[in-house]
Amino acid sequence: MSRHNASADPDGRPNAHRILRFWLPLEATWLMMAAEGPFLAAVIARLPAAKENLAAFGVATALAWIVESPIIMMLSASNALVRDKIAYRKLRRFSFTLNAAVTAVMAVMILPPVFDVVARRVIGLSPDVAAVAGRSMIFLVLWPAAIGFRRFYQGILIRNGRPQAVTWGTVVRLTTMAVTGVGLALVAKLPGASVGAGALGAGVIAEGLASWMMARSTLHALRRRPDAECEFGRDLTRAAVLKFYAPLALTSFLSFFINPLTSFFLARGRMPLESLAVLPVIVGLAFMFRTAGIAMQEVVIAWLGDRCENRRVLGRFSMKIGVFSSLGLAAVVLTPLGAVWYGTVSGLTPDLAAFAVLPGILLLLLPLLEAVLAFQRGVLVRMHRTAPIGVAVAVQLAATTAVFALGAVAFRLSGALVVGPALTLGYLATNAVLAFHGHRCPDHDAANQ
Repeated sequence: MSRHNASADPDGRPNAHRILRFWLPLEATWLMMAAEGPFLAAVIARLPAAKENLAAFGVATALAWIVESPIIMMLSASNALVRDKIAYRKLRRFSFTLNAAVTAVMAVMILPPVFDVVARRVIGLSPDVAAVAGRSMIFLVLWPAAIGFRRFYQGILIRNGRPQAVTWGTVVRLTTMAVTGVGLALVAKLPGASVGAGALGAGVIAEGLASWMMARSTLHALRRRPDAECEFGRDLTRAAVLKFYAPLALTSFLSFFINPLTSFFLARGRMPLESLAVLPVIVGLAFMFRTAGIAMQEVVIAWLGDRCENRRVLGRFSMKIGVFSSLGLAAVVLTPLGAVWYGTVSGLTPDLAAFAVLPGILLLLLPLLEAVLAFQRGVLVRMHRTAPIGVAVAVQLAATTAVFALGAVAFRLSGALVVGPALTLGYLATNAVLAFHGHRCPDHDAANQ
């Protein structure tokens, strides 16, 4: 394992206990972020014109997510590439350029003539909802760049064995978001969509600043290393960075289309209103259990080793995380806890709660497949072989679309019943593509001789 990886054991062989300690703060971070959306929705739901503002907030954040998608993978990039001070400077320049680009896109999108075309003609919003969404987008102008900024420094923290700092950054984010949201609602008396967008924007900016401040000691140590240890950075050209990062940007960009794709087909299947109503509830519950697997990607990148020498122990740990996560989801949806979640916690009516049971069960394999996918991606990113990741997500999107088209449109099944099979087969397809490419690691047995 690289000697710059502070998380490694001295003999380069991490054990399950140390991996668990490294993974837990990252999992806590994802769980806290999973609670962000429900909290803001609960705030907006208690303000005037709740229905219109919830719809406007959903549209505004969905558009911001698409704009931000190219910089989502910056965390994995800095985790994998910032090995010395020269590599740090080169990737920082690339990251800041990308942040400026997404900010320019956001600035153009909020212009009234542009946003009117997107919101009313493309999405089909009513004039009132479009106006509310357009005003709330102003609060999100810096959101994509702030996310790129904080993910760049979070990747450096993770690479240098400081995942707890990432967790503390998320605590700062959620605290700032809560205080800002309450303040905008009670003091500024802003509409609910603007309250939610303003809280999101302030929270991410605060988290970015906190991540940068916590990374300063790590960066100071990085800058003090002699130039003789910067061979990797000297060889890292702009073309190499672009070749490494472009498939990752494409991956996150295509992945964001799965959500609107799901809504599109649900609206065209049987029982569209009921299916769309339960969709965020069943998918949100599954996501809470998927976070365990998602957190594994950065663990694998940080711990794998330059010759994949720790691949086996990380693979076993990832599989255990996935199995336990799927079993945890099963313990909810296959027991009376499911009725509690759907009816009491999520607030669905008795009819909708009953309707959500089977669609929720059909999502049981997703946490396991997410953990497998995170492991596969982590291996490829650490090996600087990112091209297959872009191919895999394209295959996933195609497979998901095909199942939705057959189930919801051709066979006219209830859209909610097609969600599980479509997402599951999409994940299986991308797992298969990455499994085909992911076995080509350097011969670590030769390295250990």
